[in-house]
Amino acid sequence: MVKTLVLYVLLPMVTCISGATAQQWAIDAFAGTANYQGDLVEKRYTMYNSKIALGIGASYIVNAHFRVRGLFCFGKITGDDKDNTDPVLVARNLNFFSNISEFSVTGHYDILDLNYSRVTPYIFAGIGVYRFNPYTFDSVAGKTFLQPLSTEGQGLAAYPNRKPYNLTQLNIPFGGGIKFKVNDYVSIAWEIGMRRTFTDYLDDLSTTYVDQAILISERGQIAANVAWRGDEVKNNPSLYPPEGTTRGGSNFKDWFYFSGITATFNIKAGPSYKESRKGSTDCPKKF
Repeated sequence: MVKTLVLYVLLPMVTCISGATAQQWAIDAFAGTANYQGDLVEKRYTMYNSKIALGIGASYIVNAHFRVRGLFCFGKITGDDKDNTDPVLVARNLNFFSNISEFSVTGHYDILDLNYSRVTPYIFAGIGVYRFNPYTFDSVAGKTFLQPLSTEGQGLAAYPNRKPYNLTQLNIPFGGGIKFKVNDYVSIAWEIGMRRTFTDYLDDLSTTYVDQAILISERGQIAANVAWRGDEVKNNPSLYPPEGTTRGGSNFKDWFYFSGITATFNIKAGPSYKESRKGSTDCPKKF
């Protein structure tokens, strides 16, 4: 009798779980643009310096409204004083590029149930780890990575309070979008995802200029060449700024963000996603 009772209770539960498991995963693909916000752009959101971004990942579907997504994204960010309007910034003449590779885990909440609606807004938030490595193109050395050059004295004995910044860091991704259900298998969404970082050095720019002679002595002439590039601007009479002159603003951290289209493909091996959410799997409520 005990064996019969166990089978009576467990068999429907196993059937329910196995049926639900077949519906609980989806593949996500992202294509869009990457942008940056920091000391080398004047506006919070710009389109003129957008670069392509791509991503691939998977979602675990918790219920009709909530899912957890793991996503790997790769993009490129850039900023250039030549695009600014402030004469002081234009005369500074700095620029940077950086590839961004990121893995994030985020929780996504659909406001409406797509089993009964074709369109829903959604929001998401989570945690990510990313790697960046700012570089520029020096007129002498070509492509030059900036972090090893200590352009603001990071890691130099003369500036013990300025530590080198890490190229791999954590961030907080969050944002939202609009999702359209194509069919039970596919949905398409437009989203924008902000990345709150904990560094002001995405662009290798944060505080003040250091002594030019010390920088050349410790890191070489190339370091001084890319720490200040005003001499490359035509008819610019200024010289390398004195030590302590403001180079960037350290009061606000840098940001980057991805915006574009996400396609989600539900993985199905049994009843349709819609049917499973309507109770067609006959999961027992009580006995």
